[in-house]
Amino acid sequence: MPKKGDIRDEVVEIEDKLLHVKLDKPFRLQSTTMGQRAADWLTRWAGSWVFIISVGVFMFFWISINTSWLVFGREWDPYPFILLNFVLSTLAAIQAPIILMSQNRESQKDRARSEYDYAVNKKAEKEIREIKVQLDKIERKFGRK
Repeated sequence: MPKKGDIRDEVVEIEDKLLHVKLDKPFRLQSTTMGQRAADWLTRWAGSWVFIISVGVFMFFWISINTSWLVFGREWDPYPFILLNFVLSTLAAIQAPIILMSQNRESQKDRARSEYDYAVNKKAEKEIREIKVQLDKIERKFGRK
């Protein structure tokens, strides 16, 4: 039957091998597909002030042109602006799933980062334990404990 210290040493050795393999390489994410890159780009664009201001300007001109042409009788989208509503609804219907895809990718990135951070913390904890053992040996050698 193995001694308690032997099992602990075996666990530490296995843990060391696992941490060494994980932390040998710097943190990198998997390669992304073109669709994932497009979803990330669209999410960054749709979440920017430039996009928000552009949509506001577009809506302002759409409404201004249709109400000013109302006087001259040449409007293509009269007052309730049903066509504008359709355009904005279509934009929202297209953007929503793409933004959700990008958010899923962000959560995958966060999960990978947290796993990497956990491995780094475990390795640091192991090294601190080793330093403590060494300090205890030094203290015993000099008779302070």
